[in-house]
Amino acid sequence: MDLTKTFPRSPRETLAGYAHLARMVDKVRAKLAGTIGEYVYPCPMDQRLLDFAGMTAEQFTEAVTSYSADGDVAAWFQRTAKPHSPVEVADWNQTLLTRGPDTEEKRAYFRSERDRLDPTRTDITSWADLLDLEEGRPVPIRPLEGVTR
Repeated sequence: MDLTKTFPRSPRETLAGYAHLARMVDKVRAKLAGTIGEYVYPCPMDQRLLDFAGMTAEQFTEAVTSYSADGDVAAWFQRTAKPHSPVEVADWNQTLLTRGPDTEEKRAYFRSERDRLDPTRTDITSWADLLDLEEGRPVPIRPLEGVTR
């Protein structure tokens, strides 16, 4: 995986039922290959998934090093991760994918990045949507909170 030439998978793409896991695999593979470019592993989104799963970045990196196929990494993740019900995983996925900036400093950064990419997309309020926009994936237009059309 060469993240200097291509993008990692969307945080919305699931692996083993977890949002962001496939993207995290891509980033680890690129880091191991020395081709991570400007991406960061573990970034805050990675760390949220690792914390939810009850594992460390080092453990996850070792698993990606040991298993070349996504299915094998997914099986390892399911065996190793802290057990969660399907409802808990679905709720966690939804929380991760709708999470936006939580401080004024992060909100200012988020707005500047969003406006740099597409100033008309004021409906984009989550980090996952911002990543998809930046990486050229379609982001559905969402109604603005408190605005009726």
